[in-house]
Amino acid sequence: ADVVLLSSQTVDSDSAVTFSSGITSTYGEYIFKFYNLNPETDSTVFSFQCNGAGESGYNENINSTSIRFYQFENDGNNDLDNDTGADQANGTGDQQLAENTGNGADESCSGEMHLFNPASTTYAKHWYSRFNALQDEDRCYAHMMSGYINTTTAIDDVKFYFSSGDFEGKIKMWGVK
Repeated sequence: ADVVLLSSQTVDSDSAVTFSSGITSTYGEYIFKFYNLNPETDSTVFSFQCNGAGESGYNENINSTSIRFYQFENDGNNDLDNDTGADQANGTGDQQLAENTGNGADESCSGEMHLFNPASTTYAKHWYSRFNALQDEDRCYAHMMSGYINTTTAIDDVKFYFSSGDFEGKIKMWGVK
């Protein structure tokens, strides 16, 4: 598969990053990669939401499910569970990608999200993500999510943000033919 870097955004004290150009029918898959995202506010959730072509507001219906693995720094309470609080059932709210990321110098989140056929006007848009983060409770976790954006309207805008405050880091968008 041909993978092409379409956009790279360095985040420096911004509240959100939007990819509003380059999401077209040219590519059947888009990969967003997130590098060392560090929020200014402790214990905030990193999320995304989409906007349909010709529409206003980031409020598309999303169905999703998640699973997480975590390990505390003090070696206690490692676990695997279904994070039902991050799931949506045709919800229009923020879709969580990484939970409760800490704001310390040694705390951040990194990961990737794959979005399939966002330009389709026939089918829902499937996606999945994988993140690793150091949480505010001094635990490292892996969070895997998947779902679909339940619309046949083409998606041409994707916005990423933390639940509170600004953040720093880098986000890149790749197209896959």
